[in-house]
Amino acid sequence: MSSAYAEIAEALENYFSGFYEGDVETLEKIFHPSAHLYAATEGPLTDRDMEQVYEGVRSRQSSASRGFERFDRILSIDQSGPEAAIAKVQIALGDQLYTDFLNLLKLNGRWQIISKVYTGEPRPAAARQEAAE
Repeated sequence: MSSAYAEIAEALENYFSGFYEGDVETLEKIFHPSAHLYAATEGPLTDRDMEQVYEGVRSRQSSASRGFERFDRILSIDQSGPEAAIAKVQIALGDQLYTDFLNLLKLNGRWQIISKVYTGEPRPAAARQEAAE
């Protein structure tokens, strides 16, 4: 494993933990302030800036507080030069399982997400059942 891969994987822990725990301060460590999140899961393009994303995180119960088992994984990291990469990850939040494509740049010595394209689907029934017990 390259040192850059390890650095990116370590930085992504802020992404996974921040969303699972509903912690905006942790998410601010990985997202660039100018980042946008894009999806077309309901037809038209949705484009959320970071303030909209953080407001959504603040206004909902976290997966951790709702008793959902944490599930996240890195599917791939593709690096292009020493300062650019894309990570394909999966993260379960509540009843949804998301596949995310995260564009990252190394800025001021740390990896930051500058944009995210994602899609979601219902979380497998077994994981939802565990949370209900």
